[in-house]
Amino acid sequence: MVDPAETCDDFLPEALRFRSPAPLVDIGANLTHESFARDLDAVLARARMAGVTHLILTGTDREHAEQAVELARRHTGLYATAGVHPHDASRWDPALQGAMRDLHQQPEVVAVGECGLDFNRNLSTPAEQERAFEAQLGLAVESGKPLFVHERDAGKRMREILHAWRDDIGDAVIHCFTADRDTLYGYLDLDLHIGLTGWLCDERRGHHLRELVGEIPLDRLMVETDCPYLLPRNLPAKLKGRRHEPALLPWIVREIAHWRNIGEAELARATTDTARAFFRLAAADGLPDAGAHQQEND
Repeated sequence: MVDPAETCDDFLPEALRFRSPAPLVDIGANLTHESFARDLDAVLARARMAGVTHLILTGTDREHAEQAVELARRHTGLYATAGVHPHDASRWDPALQGAMRDLHQQPEVVAVGECGLDFNRNLSTPAEQERAFEAQLGLAVESGKPLFVHERDAGKRMREILHAWRDDIGDAVIHCFTADRDTLYGYLDLDLHIGLTGWLCDERRGHHLRELVGEIPLDRLMVETDCPYLLPRNLPAKLKGRRHEPALLPWIVREIAHWRNIGEAELARATTDTARAFFRLAAADGLPDAGAHQQEND
């Protein structure tokens, strides 16, 4: 068998072989997506080479949460979330609630979600979404685990619901934040965390985020790829197949650091410290080292 570490760079052009100056945590990686089935070991090897030491695999329904748990059991440095995405909220029933409760007891599961509200596509009705979301807020209270929250075009209602639950739930992150300044400050006023993706790298629809990133406190900010989705549009080279992956997270960090006017290493360290505390990760549990890069380029 060929060691994936020996061939992991074959997929990425030289210009896309980034290396973070400090370890990174990708808080949102959809590695149960079918596009990763053929080369997952190489994807993880490239993540190691890029300095991404921990990956939180997003569980958006029962099937994918169970798959994420299984991957986390097989690979050091991988963890899972378990929840029901608002698109699938119409499927919420007592049996699914019981299955989620059981998943939240697994040590590999470090957050409840992806759950929340999506009034952009409304694949489930707003009423169904709110019912499933509030049920999962209750499960977060039961388990004591943080929340991994999805919100799109539903900021006002999301803030109302979270405000009502705020004294009961613990930490929560708005994953893949893309909204406006008022929504951002509403979440920060609720003492929530913010996850940023390659949306910032999209000049068509993410330009407004460049003006907001400096207003997010460093101890509230985390980074994610949301791979295989949201491939940064401004990468310095074309990527075969256009599948996003964790090895590209350093590029997103570089962009955020640029727009915050701080060093890349400072941002990497801060977001990693925040993510480790949020998800209660042990630094020693990261992906096996592939020749740690200790130099900092502040």
